[in-house]
Amino acid sequence: MKLTLTHDEIAAYCGELHASNQAFKSHYPADSFDRQPVHTVYGGANLFKAGFAAKLGEVALKTLDTYAPSYSVFARALGLPRADTLPTNAMELASLTRALEANPEQVRETKQAAWLAFTVYNRVVKKLQSEPVEDNRIDFEDGYGNRPDDEEDGHAASAADEVAKGMREGILPPFIGIRIKTFSDECKQRSIRTLDIFLTRLAEQTGGKLPQNFIVTLPKVTTPGQVSTCAKILENLEARLGFAKDSLRMEIMIETTQSIINYQGENTVPLLVAAAGSRCRSAIFGTYDYTASCNITAAHQNHTHPACDFARHVMQVSLAGTGITISDGATTSMPIGPHKAAKDVVLSAQQMDENRAVVHGAWKLHYDNIMHSLRHGYYQGWDLNPGQLPVRYAAMDTFFLSSLQDASARLNAFLNKAAQATLVGNTFDDAATGQGLLNFFLRGMACGAITEQEVLATGITLEELRSRSFVQIVNNRTGK
Repeated sequence: MKLTLTHDEIAAYCGELHASNQAFKSHYPADSFDRQPVHTVYGGANLFKAGFAAKLGEVALKTLDTYAPSYSVFARALGLPRADTLPTNAMELASLTRALEANPEQVRETKQAAWLAFTVYNRVVKKLQSEPVEDNRIDFEDGYGNRPDDEEDGHAASAADEVAKGMREGILPPFIGIRIKTFSDECKQRSIRTLDIFLTRLAEQTGGKLPQNFIVTLPKVTTPGQVSTCAKILENLEARLGFAKDSLRMEIMIETTQSIINYQGENTVPLLVAAAGSRCRSAIFGTYDYTASCNITAAHQNHTHPACDFARHVMQVSLAGTGITISDGATTSMPIGPHKAAKDVVLSAQQMDENRAVVHGAWKLHYDNIMHSLRHGYYQGWDLNPGQLPVRYAAMDTFFLSSLQDASARLNAFLNKAAQATLVGNTFDDAATGQGLLNFFLRGMACGAITEQEVLATGITLEELRSRSFVQIVNNRTGK
């Protein structure tokens, strides 16, 4: 074929494009294959014990049994899809439960809402029994408060002792770390001292070993200088205490307007991450501090405020493809009833009803907030109370299971027709949607809501799924 451009010119252009593409990949290496916890549970350092996670699981199971003794009650409290169609009559519910226990897939064909409620409830119970906490943060900031120096010194040392004990006994959650105080002028010295005491004591107790997936959380970050100083401190302590090189990782908390846009009008998020060097693993959004910094009054400081969505989206577009994970904030309405029975005293029926109403209301709010996060692409958030744990896992399972059949049909149709666009039902899918479906299964598997067998049923292989690229899958199948 006749060409206008010379061979050398085309080679030069290709060289320029290769350099540009490589530079892009250096900034956006793609999302990590590593597991990301679905939540972080914060608790005051003064309360931390090695068996903290198991204890929270016990309390969570007791709360679930008290306020939602059946899948029907739990589904209605949270507002699961079509939960209002579930039976309230005890005999009808018992009959339906027997059918679900005998053949859940058969019931699923005609009673999708019942199958979903039953499946979610049982998965939540199993999760609370086996791994109630995925990520635990020993808190020296808001959940701990300001205390005399000798008291915080003692808690920093004792927390390290308990972490070391948990390591020896193998009872720590899969992810764990500490949140120190902010690096503001008022708190910087106390914050650094706590970090030093904790890590020094931990190194003494463990011979320079860290728990798996250990991290240091730096809250209320406002300047890249705070992040770079924290990274330097971690590097120094790491070398002098015998921890493995680059093993002390950190995460930053985005809780102020200045950590979104700085005084020069720049997006601050990438600058903060870059200041950590290679030590930053994640960024967390702090709902209530952020809304306060926007001068939003207390009555309107909530998880779904538009100001929060703006900040979330800035974080999301800033960190997409970088390998830095993102986490959403907390629901501060706790599922704790107003009445507590004294020893040898039974609550009245009215008191129990009032407790149930408060707990169910807090559950519903937390569920709605988690669903809001999931729809916005935030697959991790905070939990502050053991009563919130059943809701966290129920929301994750519901989010994925309620869409599984539709997503499976669409992905299967895509794979069958490879590079061709597809019309399934009344939804037209293109390659970008194919990537979205791939993300659905990747995230669903990562949090345990979707099983390996359910993924394979779509026609995709695990190797293809782990490639994380729908375009690459299509090209491989069409021989391109």
